Amino acid sequence: MEQRVSLVTLGVADLDRARSFYSGLGWSPTRDLDEVVFYQAGGIVVALWGRAELAADTAVRDSGGWGGITLAHNVRSPAEVDAVLAEAERAGGRVRRAGAPTEWGGYSGVFSDPDGHAWEVAHNPEWTVTDDGATLISGPV
Repeated sequence: MEQRVSLVTLGVADLDRARSFYSGLGWSPTRDLDEVVFYQAGGIVVALWGRAELAADTAVRDSGGWGGITLAHNVRSPAEVDAVLAEAERAGGRVRRAGAPTEWGGYSGVFSDPDGHAWEVAHNPEWTVTDDGATLISGPV
């Protein structure tokens, strides 16, 4: 298996509400079908699909709780962390942790979308976010 991620699918309770939220973040669907929405997000695809359908498709029991996964959006500065958190809140998300300095020397905060999917927004001064949005690990290994 190659070391890469191709697709992240978020199970949502209400697809129209999820569409509206991500639209409020400025995301534009690449393909918007009746039952699923796809967004090209840099080198990967993010999909929104009904939570029950996703659970059935992946053969798991949906306990309704947090799934043990946090998505991340790296940015170029601490000010951009705060701006993205504010944008998420205006779009209907919930800021779970305000932007603040981290113990690892960066700056980050967390929001959740209306379905509770957690997104960390982070500035890591040792990583590079390129003009096309790719995040490159740099600095000491």
